[in-house]
Amino acid sequence: MTTPQASDPHETPDPHGAPEAPSEGAGGMHVILGTGPVGCWTARALAEQGVAVRAVNRSGRRPELMPEAVEVVAADATDHDAIVSVAAGAAVVYQALNPEYHRWHDLFPGLQAGALAAARATGARYVSIENLYMYDSSATITEDSRMAPSSRKGALRQRMAQEVADAHAAGEVQAAQLRSSDYFGPGVRDSAMGEMVFGRLLAGKSAQLAGSAQLPHSFAYVPDVGRAAAALGLDPATAGRVWLAPHGPAITQGEMVTRAAALLGVKPRTSVASPAMMRLIGLFSPGARETVEMMYEFTAPFVVDSHRITAELGLQPTALDDALADTVAWYREQVG
Repeated sequence: MTTPQASDPHETPDPHGAPEAPSEGAGGMHVILGTGPVGCWTARALAEQGVAVRAVNRSGRRPELMPEAVEVVAADATDHDAIVSVAAGAAVVYQALNPEYHRWHDLFPGLQAGALAAARATGARYVSIENLYMYDSSATITEDSRMAPSSRKGALRQRMAQEVADAHAAGEVQAAQLRSSDYFGPGVRDSAMGEMVFGRLLAGKSAQLAGSAQLPHSFAYVPDVGRAAAALGLDPATAGRVWLAPHGPAITQGEMVTRAAALLGVKPRTSVASPAMMRLIGLFSPGARETVEMMYEFTAPFVVDSHRITAELGLQPTALDDALADTVAWYREQVG
């Protein structure tokens, strides 16, 4: 269940400090639509390389993880005039938008339409940040895996991904498509490996898992996804292709909890929700209700092979112990 994140996470002054002042000499202005965790980590990766970045969300407020050097402006991506205006001068537009999980079908197509309109109007290259819902996951997932969505949300993501590919094929935009599995890491709360795991462990409670704690699952460390998105934006030769972000070796949810608990100094206690339990919870929670159809990802192995982006672009996944240490440190900061 790939991280349903709202566009505006918890917003506080950036505790990580700002990189050096940006310059448009590193490929022009890069405009990121959406300031959830992936948007923030993409901005950080670009800003660290001295690239001028403008981030766009509906409120205009700066999220905690957004560097001070990044300009943050307000616009609604469904308002084409507004989104084209804030994208003026863009060399690259990143679609990092993600509405609330239970509103995907209502909002997602319109958000993507606005993002594509901005890229078309400005002549900017386009980086589409996507997920793996459209793939047949009965075998290891690669960029060439068969498209066979088994959920309504998977079918929607397949249609949206095809819309981007068609726009590229028609010469309307130069688009690269980046896909990844469930996120974890600093800033990630609304994920299978988010608040219900790290936050609950930190509070001395049982981590709440979905499906099974004993099956292999590939997770994507969100700073790795941001670095991958930035790399695609900075390299025009990546356009016209699908890329999987760097993923480390698949690991069980139970092992993730064990390792995280060791870093936190707490017992690795877990509570696992079955599909039947999630359907019951869904009677009272729209978000939980929308996860039921995606639980196949956690009731069978869900494994990603991202060797292509490593072999061709040199992007390696962060070592799991380092990624977990940074994640735990971030969660501790939130309650400190």
